[in-house]
Amino acid sequence: MSNLADLIAQKAALEQEIAVARREARSGAIAQIKSLMSEHGLTLADLGGKAPASAPLKRKRSGKGSKVPAKYRDPATGTTWSGRGLQPKWLKAALASGRKLSDFAV
Repeated sequence: MSNLADLIAQKAALEQEIAVARREARSGAIAQIKSLMSEHGLTLADLGGKAPASAPLKRKRSGKGSKVPAKYRDPATGTTWSGRGLQPKWLKAALASGRKLSDFAV
């Protein structure tokens, strides 16, 4: 039975062979495509495609998340909390004193 070091070395060798085979297959496919394109006088525009982008497109996101309505209100001060993120100090203090979260529901 092979030890771990031997198996890791075999894996590295196989990964290198796979990379070489991919490069060769890709270059062969590109050469075949170029040959067919020149044979038929085709351009990239004729194929209806665009040149590949250098990086994949990413969705643009707005700076912060959208504002959500308040779910909880402090009756003493009128401050609110949406229920997202950390609990505010006024709510933590009230919960610690024995009140329930449902007491502050809007």
